[in-house]
Amino acid sequence: MPATATIAKAGPTLTVDIADLKVSADPHAELITYSLGSCVGLAIWDQEAHVGGLLHYMLSDSKVAPDKAKANPAMFADTGIPLLFRSAYELGAVKKRLVIKVAGGAKLFDTTDAMNIGKHNYVMLRKIFWKNGVLIDSEHIGDHISRTMRLHLGTGRVTVENRKMGRIEI
Repeated sequence: MPATATIAKAGPTLTVDIADLKVSADPHAELITYSLGSCVGLAIWDQEAHVGGLLHYMLSDSKVAPDKAKANPAMFADTGIPLLFRSAYELGAVKKRLVIKVAGGAKLFDTTDAMNIGKHNYVMLRKIFWKNGVLIDSEHIGDHISRTMRLHLGTGRVTVENRKMGRIEI
């Protein structure tokens, strides 16, 4: 997989795989990612430019596997988050206009806090955002559930869903 984002040209529904990201300026498109357990989904959207992106990262810190991070930066928070933002800027998004929504970071297994990947993933995101002056507009984090996350590019509407809770807007 290349060390760049996929810039989607058109299409009604674009699937963001695990350790993947997509950005688009198509107001008719919807970005969707499945299986957000301990992984984190990050949706960004610029209402003026109608540019949005969705990242599905697995792990917090690329230092655990630098070669994998180089080949696929979307796998890690510290490499995928900057790539998502840069890719959206290339399509005309502006940082101060971005709406930021986050989902995932669950604790799916009974583990110690040291092994709580979901928590580590979310904490890394918060650290990166704090250092860069980025605020989260809405989130659906934690719990013991896996989620599906959707970003509708025409409206910026973000939903999360699973069998337990149904679909809700965040």
